[in-house]
Amino acid sequence: MSKIGIVIEREYMERVKKKSFIITTILMPVLMLLLMALPALIMTFVGPSVTTVSVIDNSNVILPELKSSESLQFRPATDATVDSALTREGIDAVLVIPENIIDNSRSGLKYYTNGPSSMTTESGIIEQVNSIIENNRLKNYNIENLTEILDEVSSDISLTTVRADKDSEESNSSAFSYAVGIAMTFVLYMFLLIYGQMVMTSIIEEKGNRVLEVVVSSVKPAQLMMGKIIGVALVAVTQIVIWGVLLAVMSAYLLPALLPAEAMADVTAVQSGHFDQVSDPSSIEIIQAVGMLGNVGHIITLVALMTVFLIFGFLLYSSIFAAVGSSVDNIQDASQLTSLAVFPIVFGLIFAMVAAADPMGSVAFWMSMFPLTSPMVMVARIPFGIPTWEIVLSLVLLAAGFIAMVWLAGKIYRVGIFMYGKKPTFKELIRWIRYK
Repeated sequence: MSKIGIVIEREYMERVKKKSFIITTILMPVLMLLLMALPALIMTFVGPSVTTVSVIDNSNVILPELKSSESLQFRPATDATVDSALTREGIDAVLVIPENIIDNSRSGLKYYTNGPSSMTTESGIIEQVNSIIENNRLKNYNIENLTEILDEVSSDISLTTVRADKDSEESNSSAFSYAVGIAMTFVLYMFLLIYGQMVMTSIIEEKGNRVLEVVVSSVKPAQLMMGKIIGVALVAVTQIVIWGVLLAVMSAYLLPALLPAEAMADVTAVQSGHFDQVSDPSSIEIIQAVGMLGNVGHIITLVALMTVFLIFGFLLYSSIFAAVGSSVDNIQDASQLTSLAVFPIVFGLIFAMVAAADPMGSVAFWMSMFPLTSPMVMVARIPFGIPTWEIVLSLVLLAAGFIAMVWLAGKIYRVGIFMYGKKPTFKELIRWIRYK
């Protein structure tokens, strides 16, 4: 085995054999599913909290039309003052409605509570009162059968997006693509930071223990640096691949088993382009998302492309982290230099959110071509089905950026591992790069 292969094997096996790696790799998908299902389970078993509101209606119009719900109960105030109403047992808040609220557009409600107020409760009150005011104002126009007319003109259409540039009539859910793109971006963001800093920390520790001085007597500094970077990169890839396999298995077997037969029939109809056969046309967006989630081939493609961008993006950024680790003696001194790697990653995350909102925009395109931001931005665009040539071009430019960054990092690494006792300035780093 070559010297760089020995370094790769050591770095890889040292991390993969740890119990923490095994536990996080296996349990992370399960924990993510539990976190997604937890709010629904809490609402099912705990139930919503009930807020009882005493209403002082000076208009004598609003209160009779207010409708109570499971979480919001309205009670007419038997007391004339707010203070006395708040002291009554079972009353959580007092709502005061002004006398001229129907005719005066500038009048407003007052809501008194003895403690913190719920945003959900406030929005529920405002929504009901606004609806009542609008209905009463419409009645002033004396239009016959006004309710029937409004019901007839009311519209609630659904929008179905179909990719005309594809060979088959393929439906596409923009909301689902946005969610998947953002999720993949955050996974990439997390891996670049965690595993990149892992490379830096490993180099600092070995440099502090003077292990590097012994190792470089047998291995060239460039080989040692690349061995560490590739070894840690393989750890990240292993974790992503395992998660991808688990996700594909759940998509192929678990999702169809959980969905009822009627829902699966709707998914099949949408996937085949027969939108008129859907039982509930208003839920086509959700059906499209479920269909994409149940498409094993689509899931595998997304995971594979994310893995490729993870590899090249990690090789690029870990080179920066390796250069930083080799140039300092401890973690505290590395904090300032680490910004050279952290800031571009954060900027990539910000531009990825912009790209997910407008995947074909000029900002999304150019930021997905710039090597320092392309891993996150392109991963956010991929679920939308962008042209293949853009993905290939982004990978080529990212690979070129990685080669250039490795060359620069190698220049710093070969000098930095022998420097002790002083944190280098940016001028000194540039001088190290210029050394022959």
